[in-house]
Amino acid sequence: MQIYLARNNQQAGPYSLEQVNQMLADQQVLLTDLAWHQGMAEWKALGELTQGKPTYQPEGFSVSANAQPLNTQSPLNQGAASQNPAIQNSSAQNTAKTSQQTLASIPSRVLAKIADLLLWVPATYILTGFFSKEEAQQFNTLNIQFMDAVFGTTANPVLAQELQTKMIEMFSQQAWFAMGAYLFIMLAVQAFLIAKTGQSIGKKLTKIKIVDAETGEKTSLMRAFTLRSVLFIFLNFVFLFIAIIDLAFGFGAKRQTLHDKIAKTKVIKQ
Repeated sequence: MQIYLARNNQQAGPYSLEQVNQMLADQQVLLTDLAWHQGMAEWKALGELTQGKPTYQPEGFSVSANAQPLNTQSPLNQGAASQNPAIQNSSAQNTAKTSQQTLASIPSRVLAKIADLLLWVPATYILTGFFSKEEAQQFNTLNIQFMDAVFGTTANPVLAQELQTKMIEMFSQQAWFAMGAYLFIMLAVQAFLIAKTGQSIGKKLTKIKIVDAETGEKTSLMRAFTLRSVLFIFLNFVFLFIAIIDLAFGFGAKRQTLHDKIAKTKVIKQ
């Protein structure tokens, strides 16, 4: 199999399948690079061919044992892409598609985020759901005292810490397990929806979705969910200022938050 690659209207190749997979492993080529080989009607992003994985394994193809090693000294064919109608058409299609897409508004993104955050609220009720009537009353009393120690006129950080520790100790092992199960299920559901449609539950409600910043196509689960959601949820809990910086980036011309820029994604209207 001979595979041609292209980036920024510059074509390279042909390469064997082994060579392409090796370049993917070495990050010499990206999942956003275009690729074409015999049997394909048009050029497509490598990530679309690999389904977001760092290895391309076409169905029904066995790798030849006689594949030649890649000559890393060979320069790219600088003029081939501009003379190749297939690349021109693919590039034009991507440009046309991205130009037709409308960036999601800041309010719609905020509403989507609020909706997604509200899905985690039941987890706190799960913890207290295992209390007896007496335990619930005791917890409410501790909670009132805690709020007064934090926000009252005579705030006492030391007392607040002690009260918080007592409240946490009241939660049973079964309650922690139930909450963990709920959080796992919610993460799995969100991951499935984002992988399938580029939309979390909140984004579905507000009719916006995540796409690749350059091609406007659906992006990989690693970028759309792991980088954008899981990593930044953790960072936001640990470092509040990151959440503020992240939001500030969203007011730029491309409306890309910090996690969008890191994941190389953008959010558009559906």
